[in-house]
Amino acid sequence: MTVTRRLVLQIGAGAAALNVLGLRAAYAELPKLAKKDTYKVGFAQTESNNPWRLAQTKSMQDEAAKRGWQLVYTDAAGSAAKQVADVRSMIAQRVDVILLSPREEKPLIPAVMEAKKAGIPMILIDRNVDPTMAKGGVDYAAFIGSDFVKEGNMAAEVLTKFMNGEAKIIQLEGSTGSSPANDRASGFADYIKDYPGMQIIASQSGDFARDKGRQVFETLYQANPNATALYSHNDEMTMGAIAAMEAAGKVPGKDLIIASIDGTKDATQALIDGKVLVVIECNPKFGPAAFDAIARLGNGETLEPKLVNKDRIFTKENAAAYMPEAY
Repeated sequence: MTVTRRLVLQIGAGAAALNVLGLRAAYAELPKLAKKDTYKVGFAQTESNNPWRLAQTKSMQDEAAKRGWQLVYTDAAGSAAKQVADVRSMIAQRVDVILLSPREEKPLIPAVMEAKKAGIPMILIDRNVDPTMAKGGVDYAAFIGSDFVKEGNMAAEVLTKFMNGEAKIIQLEGSTGSSPANDRASGFADYIKDYPGMQIIASQSGDFARDKGRQVFETLYQANPNATALYSHNDEMTMGAIAAMEAAGKVPGKDLIIASIDGTKDATQALIDGKVLVVIECNPKFGPAAFDAIARLGNGETLEPKLVNKDRIFTKENAAAYMPEAY
């Protein structure tokens, strides 16, 4: 079965479950990786507009250089359509394995399925695809990343305790349709549902970007001046929101209590300065784990469908000790 532009559009509209099931039935079993001294590894990055992504890419490049493997790197510049094209280019170049950080859950399904059809193992890195359309251990080798739902839970727990269960919360969401945005929102909401005083009064996507986060926060805060807390899905949006608060004469950490996710240098400094209450770690340095997983595949091992990173909680008390690791 050919994956057409029409199918991509159907998937993007969330209407392709039956099509994907048909694709899965038509394709062969999960591809194997031959044992080699060196591998040609494709890494399809989603974008490079923030410190987290830059740190992730450097980790991949450093690990490839360390092992003497070839890295074929692409940057989708925030476009799911380009990322699908990037994976297709890697398939045409006959890379040995593909590491994919999916821009969004549904539009990247064709890329996953085409790699499988071409017999090229794929490992998903840091973001997942829709599990109803493609499954780890069946359609791709494994997902390596954080438990985004747990990250949302941890942020909610720290914020709820600090606020004594009473807060009017603005939420800055990540990129619409991405697994971290979906899961960080659901994890946070699931925790605060038992605390009626914890209310999300406004929520909108800032696309994981500093400037977009600043613009969105300005609009939401102007419309909701009674807000007492901010839950931001990543540090870049958090820093944008802090800039907006300070420009408006507000004091971050006092006028609004902030919970964030990632662990960048800027956010860590904001912790130290008392502007942010908590940062939940989401470590971008995937190189060693990803390349170890490739080596395991080459040795004929079957990977666990989901390999979960362990994330830490950073507060003012331990931020200084963490700062040398921050990126």
